Amino acid sequence: MQLGRTFKTSSQLLETPSAAIPLRKPVGAFRGGMFGFLLGTTLAGAGTYYYILDEYRVSNELLTEDIYALQAAVHRVHDHMNSLEEKMDAMQKKK
Repeated sequence: MQLGRTFKTSSQLLETPSAAIPLRKPVGAFRGGMFGFLLGTTLAGAGTYYYILDEYRVSNELLTEDIYALQAAVHRVHDHMNSLEEKMDAMQKKK
């Protein structure tokens, strides 16, 4: 009686068919890291671009409101000066 186990292999099992399993090239750490870096940079750049674009739009609206307020104040001062000049002309004519 034999106590040990014997391993036998045939020549068919040792041969690996190259057509059956296509070799998949693994994604290396460098390529994966480069892809992640480029993807992260692109997403961060796009986020920053839209943030700055929104801030520009808000500041442009505030500036436009201030310009309209200044224009209204100039018109009020101009109208007040015209009324004062008319009063001065009326006083000059009375004398």
